[in-house]
Amino acid sequence: MSRAELPSRRTVLAAAVVAAVAGSAGPASAGTTTAGTPTGGAGVTTDAGRAAARTVDNRAWTSYTDWRGGTAGGTRAVAGARPGLVIARPSGTTDYTDPHTGSTAAWEYATWTSPVHRLEVPATEVIASWNADTPEGTWIQIELQGTYSDGTATPWYVMGRWAAGDQDIRRTSVDDQTDGRSTVWTDTFSVDDPATGLRLVSYRLRLTLHRRPGTRLTPTVWRLGAMGSDIPDRFTVPASEPGLAKELIVPRYSQEIHKGQYPEYDNGGEAWCSPTSSQMIIEYWGGRLSEEQLSWVDPSYADPQICHAARYTYDHQYAGCGNWPFNAAYAATFEGLQGVVTRLGSLTDLETLIAAGIPAITSQSFLEKELTGAGYGTSGHLMTVIGFTADGDVIANDPASDDNEAVRRVYKRREWENIWLRTKRYNASGRVVSGTGGVCYLYFPARPTPRQRKALAAGGVRCAGRRGGPGRRGPAGRV
Repeated sequence: MSRAELPSRRTVLAAAVVAAVAGSAGPASAGTTTAGTPTGGAGVTTDAGRAAARTVDNRAWTSYTDWRGGTAGGTRAVAGARPGLVIARPSGTTDYTDPHTGSTAAWEYATWTSPVHRLEVPATEVIASWNADTPEGTWIQIELQGTYSDGTATPWYVMGRWAAGDQDIRRTSVDDQTDGRSTVWTDTFSVDDPATGLRLVSYRLRLTLHRRPGTRLTPTVWRLGAMGSDIPDRFTVPASEPGLAKELIVPRYSQEIHKGQYPEYDNGGEAWCSPTSSQMIIEYWGGRLSEEQLSWVDPSYADPQICHAARYTYDHQYAGCGNWPFNAAYAATFEGLQGVVTRLGSLTDLETLIAAGIPAITSQSFLEKELTGAGYGTSGHLMTVIGFTADGDVIANDPASDDNEAVRRVYKRREWENIWLRTKRYNASGRVVSGTGGVCYLYFPARPTPRQRKALAAGGVRCAGRRGGPGRRGPAGRV
């Protein structure tokens, strides 16, 4: 987002929930299990040093067994180094009118519905994320249906219509989805009034794979999951003790040098913190874009890959590049990578990931005075955590910097920890607004090492792939 303390569209949506319910938490998500073991999520450490109850639950479908365990309607599971789901025989044909182009086209489709997943943590919020390959002439839709704690069901909510490219459809979230008890805010399912005690206790996800009629094309989906959470309201969180000092060497890119470039994508680089952060970590893992892929970018622009990342994470309904699952899905279009949106519970979780060589993209909002050395305030901003100093302070690649050389920052541990993990804060006008409560993106190899798997599991994330190397670091895949 921009440096200014101005409301982003995500902040406006979240504020609507906060205004309706004084007790609502910041952006979160849901997860559970029936077809597999649930993985715990964030928990906050108390002052006495005891771990509080888990508040986040993750579930992902990634294996051949997972894909065979759902209900298929024209899809089939494929085995191999990276198991997935493809179209086998279409169930039918449907017309889709793209709301952003006005064009209508016919598409063959097939579906897959996950087993019902009982949430270990009954949730106030749910965020789905997915990893897929969508060749030209294909796209996917992701939906969620849940059961409330009173036994009633939600409608099927669209969590995203997504393609890696933008020639067939415009990737988009869907507004105005509500049943009067819950609402989808861009990429987040949210219970409207958590103070009533209503929670989502289970859910299932549905994939619809589309392709041009009469072709043998197919999307391939490698990962589908969701994070459910019920984060307690908090303006502050307990301080954590510093752990191992380490810094990862991650490319540094500034969003600010792209001001005014391609304003059709969220008004240009001033608002490109999310795709800029994504590109940093993608390149850390060896992802590269070819000259052909970057040929559409004005050759006079520095770091054209940042313009590319903005275009290919852009949500045409949200009118921004900050759709969290769209960024994770973009990262997974690069060969050998997978990406998830999750929530962590402490800086200790981040230290564990850094120790295993995994940087993280974190979401936070703050006043200028709340983060020493930032030099700006923001209603929503993404930055990349790359390490910790010997004193435990946070080393971040902050894209809201004047140039690439200035991107590396060191922020005070206590200040940074609080602005990231809180769910409530005061904005520049003195109003109570929401915080993200530990939201982050994690990008990591499709075949993580045992140490990486262990670190991810400690943060509640189940990995795809068996034991192996850090993933191929060859040229980037198609985007």
